[in-house]
Amino acid sequence: MKIAVVGTGYVGLVAGTCFAEMGNDVLCVDIDEDKINRLKKGEVPIYEPGLSELVRHNVEDGRLGFTTDLKAAVERSRVIFIAVGTPPAEDGSADLSAVLAVAREIGRAANGPKIIVDKSTVPVGTEAKVKAAAQAETEHEIEVVSNPEFLKEGAAIDDFMKPDRVVIGARSEETFEIMDELYSPFVRSGKPIIHMDPVSAELTKYAANAMLATRISFMNEIAQICDRVGADVDLVRKGVGTDSRIGAPFLYPGIGYGGSCFPKDVKAIAATAREHGYAFRILDAVEEVNANQKRLMVEKVVARFGEDLSGCTFAVWGLAFKPNTDDMREAASITVVRGLLERGAAVRAFDPEAHETAHAVFGDSIRYCDDPYQALEGADALILCTEWGEFRRPDFERMGTLLKRRIIFDGRNIYAAKTMRKYGFERHGVGVPPVLP
Repeated sequence: MKIAVVGTGYVGLVAGTCFAEMGNDVLCVDIDEDKINRLKKGEVPIYEPGLSELVRHNVEDGRLGFTTDLKAAVERSRVIFIAVGTPPAEDGSADLSAVLAVAREIGRAANGPKIIVDKSTVPVGTEAKVKAAAQAETEHEIEVVSNPEFLKEGAAIDDFMKPDRVVIGARSEETFEIMDELYSPFVRSGKPIIHMDPVSAELTKYAANAMLATRISFMNEIAQICDRVGADVDLVRKGVGTDSRIGAPFLYPGIGYGGSCFPKDVKAIAATAREHGYAFRILDAVEEVNANQKRLMVEKVVARFGEDLSGCTFAVWGLAFKPNTDDMREAASITVVRGLLERGAAVRAFDPEAHETAHAVFGDSIRYCDDPYQALEGADALILCTEWGEFRRPDFERMGTLLKRRIIFDGRNIYAAKTMRKYGFERHGVGVPPVLP
């Protein structure tokens, strides 16, 4: 099938590449000429495990191409995916200006019936707006599908190739059949393709992310109680998560969620509720809890070292909002690092992939180290913000010789109390009893 994907950001590039991998003829479109030229050479501008190799392979085999010419891409394609950004406006609602601008251009370029697929995360009612915008520019029939993505950064290729489900929101059987044909190679294991109306599909994406964000904030609230009563949140989590009605995923406490989806989508669904006269009180609390949780490690540092951190140096391991990505959007490390700097501390940081994206946030206000142990040299304590795999089993003896004091603030609870005692570390975690010398 000939497909166009407008937008070569995280969602568009992953979707286009995976569709090409299944034998489709895919042309990805972006207005950034430099980015397109780099992609043509196989240079991927984002870090996602396995993506670079897949892009190069499909470009070499001629199934995946890149262009700035939207008109040409539309003319050759029956199905056009829109995967451009929908950033939050000041009131939390999604900004649809880029989506609607692309829809109008698709309408102007249409040389026959077209199916426009909203792959961007869009609020309820967007399908109707996109159809109106595109149809106003052409006499050819325009169908619009809501097809939300459910990709986890760091595991996006696997998520796309082996989805839990595919949600298709459309208004005609012919459109459902075309979308089913496109997605059938991805669901051979028996996972469902779920048909629904576009409005329900639009709401499904927001509801899913809001539910996951709620689980995280709920568990972080439990961790706060554990800190105050002396309970161990890891034991509580196991006791709760083994209940088949609840399950274990997204019950891990930490220093808050970040990234491009949860923060934005929680705000957007709450804004949609307000627009329709309903106050989504649970999500207001979820957002507030998350903001407070990001400050937790700084509060623990202040409790241990005092409010004035002048003369103190802290090592920070992990800057990206989660492992296996270089994405700094809404990362907890931003709150942690800025809180330390505001109190006069120096920061030495290491992240396996996010130095460049972190520099765009922090500039030269912190030192970026070449390896995790370099960050520890002469530091008063280590603060772990992101649970990259390489941080889970480090050389604790070496760490102890590099740090001024064997103190760890473990924002993701990856270090066991038994291990900390064995190597003589003081550890402060999230909802777990501190390990003290």
